[in-house]
Amino acid sequence: MLDPVTRPPGSLALRCSRALLSPWSRLSLLAALLLGAATTVVLYEPQRLLAAGWPPQASGAGAVVLFGLAYGVCTAAFVPRPILNLAAGALFGTQAGLAAAVAGTVLGAGISFTLGRLLGQGALRPLLRGRWLTAADGQLSRHGFRSMLAIRLFPGVPFAAANYCAAVSRMGYAPFLLATGLGSIPNTAAYVVAGSQAGSPTSPAFLVSMGFIVVSGLAAAAVAWRKRHGLRARAGARAGAGAAAALAPAPAAPARPLEPAGSPKAG
Repeated sequence: MLDPVTRPPGSLALRCSRALLSPWSRLSLLAALLLGAATTVVLYEPQRLLAAGWPPQASGAGAVVLFGLAYGVCTAAFVPRPILNLAAGALFGTQAGLAAAVAGTVLGAGISFTLGRLLGQGALRPLLRGRWLTAADGQLSRHGFRSMLAIRLFPGVPFAAANYCAAVSRMGYAPFLLATGLGSIPNTAAYVVAGSQAGSPTSPAFLVSMGFIVVSGLAAAAVAWRKRHGLRARAGARAGAGAAAALAPAPAAPARPLEPAGSPKAG
């Protein structure tokens, strides 16, 4: 009779741990976390903060710090930053509101970057095969600070999408956070000033801030359209060159010289 096959102790636990720590399991966990965060935002409606105001129990510097922490968590949970920036200006004024908003922006970006790097990079990096995805990954990996600074200065790229794209790339933490903090100041300041001056919409500060928001949005749209048009033109040129090369006739084989009549052949 054959002896039963003995399995090494702990093999089942080892397989389970490997399955739970696999890249796709971690990506599933990230998707569940993001879905739960988005659901919480829809149910809680943080935009009510603009109408209801800050709790009266919190005041002073502690309220600014608490708002910055809440700002970071909310941005990681897909709360639109313009709403939070307007709330920061309306609640704390220009200076304190800007400090809380920028600190919350960096905190929220760091949370999203950490989640994407730990839970999503291992599963998503092997999928970067498209031409645009490969180009974006190479740009963020080689020129992380410069690329992220440009993304933050122009408001056309969604905040969360930029965070997770940077997390999947090989960009470091320090360039990402520094570029996020510096690049987010102009647009954040415009919204904070608009929120602080919302009670007087005809004031010069409110009009200048709103004008900056409109101009920066139009500039971002123009840059995005130009980039897209350039990519399409280059893609069309490459496709045309490939088609022309495929239709070009093959080079003729060189003619073999004729042997003189009566010449002896090699035996």
